[in-house]
Amino acid sequence: MRTTSALIACGAAALLAFSLGAAPAAAQPAPDPKIEAAQRVFEVLPEDERRAIQADLIWTGHYNGTVTGGFGPLTYRAINAFTGKSGPAADGLLAPAQRAALKDGAARARAAAGFEVLTDPRSGIRIGVPTRVLTKRATNALGGTRWQSADEKVTLDTRTGQPGETLETLFERASAASADRKVTYKLQRPDFYVVSGETRTGKFYARMAQGPEGLRGFSVGYDKAMADRVDRLVIAIAAAFEPFPGAAAPAVPATPQAGAPPAAPTPAGARALGGVIVAPGRAVTSRAALEACTGASVGGRPVAVLPGTGPLATIEAAGGAPAPMRADAVPDGEALVVLAPGPDGLVAIPARAVTANGRLALAAPLQPGAGGSPAFDRAGRLALVVSADPGRSFMVAGIVPERNHAAERVEANGGQAGAGPAGAGAGDLTTGAIVEARRGSVLRIDCRP
Repeated sequence: MRTTSALIACGAAALLAFSLGAAPAAAQPAPDPKIEAAQRVFEVLPEDERRAIQADLIWTGHYNGTVTGGFGPLTYRAINAFTGKSGPAADGLLAPAQRAALKDGAARARAAAGFEVLTDPRSGIRIGVPTRVLTKRATNALGGTRWQSADEKVTLDTRTGQPGETLETLFERASAASADRKVTYKLQRPDFYVVSGETRTGKFYARMAQGPEGLRGFSVGYDKAMADRVDRLVIAIAAAFEPFPGAAAPAVPATPQAGAPPAAPTPAGARALGGVIVAPGRAVTSRAALEACTGASVGGRPVAVLPGTGPLATIEAAGGAPAPMRADAVPDGEALVVLAPGPDGLVAIPARAVTANGRLALAAPLQPGAGGSPAFDRAGRLALVVSADPGRSFMVAGIVPERNHAAERVEANGGQAGAGPAGAGAGDLTTGAIVEARRGSVLRIDCRP
């Protein structure tokens, strides 16, 4: 099973700017009943089959996302594109004969490319290589391997970090533009970056990851005239990319509250919401996310919602430490950290405060489960709470992009939670320090849809 870091790496690696616009959307997409109906049918399938469908759609040229087994608009559109369904006929479903045709077409495309998932002995990276396209193989000077086509118009390089290199310096170098080099997409996160672009005659894509064993990544360069053929190969290469095969997932384990009974297992079919303790016995979460639940619980106990209105709902919360609150306004562009519930603990998500359409918002790559989650400033103070409900996984080529999500200051939400304790004081805490300091203030709310 892939680790969390490997899945993030694959998602980032599949973000190919040659087929996408990079501007974040300004509003949450409305739920589509047709997509939801197709998702229910898709999710009945075994996980291996769901992944196989997505992988096959890559090879037929209809899907440019990550192979996760999850279902969303990208998979829905890819299935409809393959089946030729559009308009009222579009249902995102594959009949048995269509599934067989998809499998056969993908198998022929893989065989024609000689695609194999290999472990590079020099860099330790696991990556997909179209061996019939990239027939030349040699070592490179960057601690990895170079595969090239016979005419040298397509090149795949794996690499490791060299002495003196950091993720930041490599990103600056990779994202530098010039008269002959145009960067069409760039994304930097604490543990990886993605850069893609064009030269006068070619296209390029680079991905670098940082982990316990250092820096590992790959790059692909190819002639523009070959884009129709090579674009899908790059997606397949990126979807198979694992920088640190077998590495442990970097999840932050939750710390049980003192004196509290062990948390009950997450109910089958439930999804997670976030929440934050703001006063003794009181927490807040997203009202929109909570109202989408038929039932909600924390640690197996039903959630009691207190009377009130507004984007944030106040709930009863036993135990836990109230989060220190920020007293002043949060200016546009300030860096924040969202702490959201993940499958194995807290997930720290980089974010920034923005004003969109005259309203306060968070620009962040939030995933399902982040509704109601708190955003802390670099002094560890509660700055905002996500009032939106990112209940659907909105992906662009397999990665959750930075988008604007509605957010609220607790003090501005009718004063329902009180002023809270004193601020944490000035300082520029690391993300890890914020997680450690505030884990006792963050709730995981299990929501039955």
